[in-house]
Amino acid sequence: MTARFLLIASVLAPTIHAAPPAKILETKVISMQPEFYHGWSTVAQRQNGELWVTWSGGRVAHVCPFGRVDAMTSTDEGASWTFPRVLLDSATDDRDSGVLETAKGTLIVSTFTSLAYEEHLAKATAFADHTDQGWISKSMPQDQFAKWRAAHLRLNDADRKAELGEWIIRSTDGGKSWSTRIPTVVNSPHGPIQLKDGRLLYAGKKLWAEDKKIGVAESRDDGHTWQWLAEIPTRKGDKNAYHELHAVEATDGTLIAQIRNHNEANKGETLQTESKDGGKTWAEPHSIGVWGLPSHLLRLRDGRLLMSYGHRRKPFGNQARLSTDNGKTWGEPILLSGDGKGGDLGYPSTVELKDGTLLTVWYESMTEPKLAVLRQAKWRLE
Repeated sequence: MTARFLLIASVLAPTIHAAPPAKILETKVISMQPEFYHGWSTVAQRQNGELWVTWSGGRVAHVCPFGRVDAMTSTDEGASWTFPRVLLDSATDDRDSGVLETAKGTLIVSTFTSLAYEEHLAKATAFADHTDQGWISKSMPQDQFAKWRAAHLRLNDADRKAELGEWIIRSTDGGKSWSTRIPTVVNSPHGPIQLKDGRLLYAGKKLWAEDKKIGVAESRDDGHTWQWLAEIPTRKGDKNAYHELHAVEATDGTLIAQIRNHNEANKGETLQTESKDGGKTWAEPHSIGVWGLPSHLLRLRDGRLLMSYGHRRKPFGNQARLSTDNGKTWGEPILLSGDGKGGDLGYPSTVELKDGTLLTVWYESMTEPKLAVLRQAKWRLE
């Protein structure tokens, strides 16, 4: 084989990115209420080093009318956590939760309200009879049906629909007290981020608008008010099957948003779009070759970008990838967990601790306990 042929072959051959060596130091369950289903959490680190985890707690199932926003904190980098406290509990289902601390020290916690449980309740009601013991459904256990129905009847139909929305709550005293709900225009599981220019940017979806656009909203007043900034375009051939975005600002100022994709093309993959003008315009979403979703984005102190995402096929668990070129390309998968029993897991988010160790938190339905828990992994890049 000639040197000329070898040179051509080396140019044409695909570049193989070896997975950076990583070591999992510890994996453990951190939730403390096995009687509840824990869902869709986010972990964040405050400027003083304190860790916060928020999630949808108080639940009995993946879909139910009881969701609320719970939180717990750690002052020893995740070695131990405080017992959960309730931050928000509306009269309907509060789902997902993001958390961050702004440069001003304000804690921002995001969520959205949902009536997804109504379909399940309607089916149970269709097979229900009223007896001396109350309403009894033939398709749902009596005690469960009674609780679901009672929760549903906390509001009338009009007030229930008026509850639908995308929200944040704010705390300016380190989480001791919280504001009333503030509408945010869009929602996504891990919530907004802060940009170098001080703005809060929220990449997400208009959940309850007729057009259900994806795009970005912004706040210029530390989260008090939110305005629609820009729509993210739809890739040619795709329909409105984009969900659950998250964004990051790269060291060169590029804004990167990743998207949960359920279109036929690249179904089950994470798509990506970029903005070079502070979020005013966005590129058409494109594949980055990553099967798994949804993702959380983090800029490490050395400037590299880390994406953490759920992997809902074997090995069921969570993975991460690194980018060393401001999101243009992503490396091979790093296995954070791969011992899941099925696909009811994920939504991992990651923080970088002071010694460079990484801490990732996610939710997962395990064999025991019966309902979904919160798990964390401490790991490091070798």
